Parts: sequence; C-alpha cells; structure tokens
Amino acid sequence: MQNYETYTFPSGLRLIHYPVNTPISYCGFAVNVGTRDEKPEHFGIAHFTEHMLFKGTSKRKSGHIINRMENVGGELNAYTTKEETIIYSIFLEEHFERAFELLTDLVFNSQFPESEIEKERDVILDEINSYKDNPSELIFDEFEDLLFEKHEIGHNILGEPETLENIDKKAFLDFHTSFYRPCNMVFFSMGRIPFKQILRIANKYLNTLNYPASVELKRISPEKSSGQHKKTDKDLFQNHVIIGSRAYNLFDKNRVSLFLLNNILGGPGMNSRLNLSLREKSGLVYNVESNVTSYTDTGIFSIYFGCDPKFTEKCISLTYKELRKLKEISLTDAQLSTAKKQLKGQLGISNENKENISLSMGKSFLHRNRYDSLEKIYEKIDGISSNHLLEVANEIFDEKELSMLIY
Repeated sequence: MQNYETYTFPSGLRLIHYPVNTPISYCGFAVNVGTRDEKPEHFGIAHFTEHMLFKGTSKRKSGHIINRMENVGGELNAYTTKEETIIYSIFLEEHFERAFELLTDLVFNSQFPESEIEKERDVILDEINSYKDNPSELIFDEFEDLLFEKHEIGHNILGEPETLENIDKKAFLDFHTSFYRPCNMVFFSMGRIPFKQILRIANKYLNTLNYPASVELKRISPEKSSGQHKKTDKDLFQNHVIIGSRAYNLFDKNRVSLFLLNNILGGPGMNSRLNLSLREKSGLVYNVESNVTSYTDTGIFSIYFGCDPKFTEKCISLTYKELRKLKEISLTDAQLSTAKKQLKGQLGISNENKENISLSMGKSFLHRNRYDSLEKIYEKIDGISSNHLLEVANEIFDEKELSMLIY
C-alpha cells in the first residue's frame, strides 16, 4: 500500500509528502543535477552553486538567509552528489510556510553576487586542501576516477583549484538556468501537516514560476572496462587500500541482493566477515568496510581498509579469500536467515532517523518516481535465495574485473 501522497504541478515540479505523527517537519528540493553534469572546464560548479544558493537572492542577503530558520530553532542545509543537489530544512511544523517560502526563494531566485563568489571560492579551496590532508577520504575519490577511467561520474565533487578559478557569475547563471527548473526537481516533505495545506502553500509561492517545460540531461553512461590497478606513493604511516568494481544501477533488480551480500562481507556489524578476518582474528587493521553505491546507470562496490605497510599483502590476500568464499560456498539456511534478520534490523533502526528518510524519499522520487516503504524492502530481502546470492557474488566479485588502489 502506498503510504505517501503526491502531486504534479503544471510546471512539471513533482511533490511528495510522507505523513508521520511528529511535531518536527522536514522538507526540501531535490534537483536532478550533480557533478556528472558539469563541463570539464567547470568541474566543481554543482557543489559551488549549492554554496552560492545561500549567498543572496533577489529579496534576501546572506545574513537574512542564515537567520530565517535559525531564529525559530530550525535548520537549513544542503549537499551535492554525483547526480543530485539537495536543499532542505528541519523545523517545528508551525513554521512550514516560512521554510517553504525560504527554500523556494533560494532555489529559484539566487543572484550569485560577485563579491560572495570570490569569498566562497576561497572557502571551497580551503575545503579541498583539508580533504587532501585526509587520505582515508581522498582515496575514495581517486578510486572512482580510476574505476570509471576519467568519465564524468568519476571526478570528485569539490572540483580542482584550476577549474574553480574558471567559474564566474555568468557560468553560475548559465548552470542554474539550465538545471534549476521545476520540471527537473522534486519537492519532498515529511510531517503531520495536512497535504491540502501543503498544496495551498505550494500554489501560493510557485504559481508565478515560468520556466521551459523540459531539461536536456546529456548523461553518457560509462563504457565497460576491466580491472585497473594503481599504487601511489605517499608519505603516510599507513597504507590505505581500496578494492572494488562497478556494480548495479539504481533500477537493477539485483541491487537488494548485493546490499545483503555487502552487509555480510563488510557492513557496519562487527560480525562482518572482513572485520572478523582482518581485525578480530588477525589484528591487522583498525577499520575495514565494504560499501555499495548506486547511480542511475551504473554503481560501485568497494572494500576499504588501512594497515601497517608490512601487512598490506596479507590483508589483500585475506580480503580475496573472503570474496572467494561468497562466490563458491552457498549460505546455509541458518546463515541466510541470520543475514536477512541483521539487515532488516539495521534498516528498521535507521528508519527512526526521520531526516535520513526524508532525504532518501526525495532522491528516490526524483529518479524512480516512487518511494518503497520499509515493508516493501523487507519483502524483497525475504525473497532472496542462497543460489541467487552466489550468482550475484560471481558477477560482482570477479577478480579479473576488480580494481585496486593503494596509497
């Protein structure tokens, strides 16, 4: 049963509301634009634009923007990914109209004042330098670039100093005009405010929008490639290692099965196979994890760990050993049942975080035009068989296709 309400405006803007009995409300805009939609000479402009939305509109200066929700105890936030930009707010339900009007102003009326551009450019350059000081985070960006062989989806979200210098007010206005259109976004909300009231408020602030009815997203899927191996010498106390491959996209029916496999292999539980092998039994690492990320036309599976350089080869060997087990040895009925219960329990607990749920709902509706309830996801997990997990493991964990990056 569908547990949310939707509406599509004449402008093409889609709205999704999830009713929950809480005095706290969540709402925002999910825009279908990310770093993969940038021109090479303007790498970083999607994230830079997200920053600049808060720096002035046709009716507000940056100080007024900052205080608008803070003054009533609310929060205002945003983030950029490879395929979407999210601008949202959290607040007491009585301030819904205040939040909606502010978010609409930021998304559609930003002016990109030149004085603020220069200041914010320096802020992002400092953010880049800070990021480069953290190899355990930096390696993920470089790995994606290696995995996708310089395709747009691989380059990092922050951009590079030389490309940021190319971005001026005209570049911002062109980028904003091209992608920040009602038909290219979703407004999402969660709370106990009645849906009819949301529509009334939305019509009040959106009925004057006059934008072209379509956006041309020129996204080219990355070509198939074989495993890439790279080692970069850095002056570090540890070696940092990522092993991984391309994985299923957002629409693939095998995606949930891979999430279950990933949870068994290196998920957040301390009983994950990689944690038991590399940390608990061998004492070789402090942190080891595996992750799955799905995009609209591709995905990423990766394993990360950091270790003493003299243990690197041993850790790699143990990692491949655990991958081979999942490819060759079928889970028993008891093991499969336990793995499903663990994943369902983790999802149930995470579902208590309403902020994460609202953001996930916005992203899902943006790309898939639907949002699956927790019960629907549980049904998919329950339907997974041991034989199917073997098939997925053999496809994704193929050693010939695995790439590796070592710092």
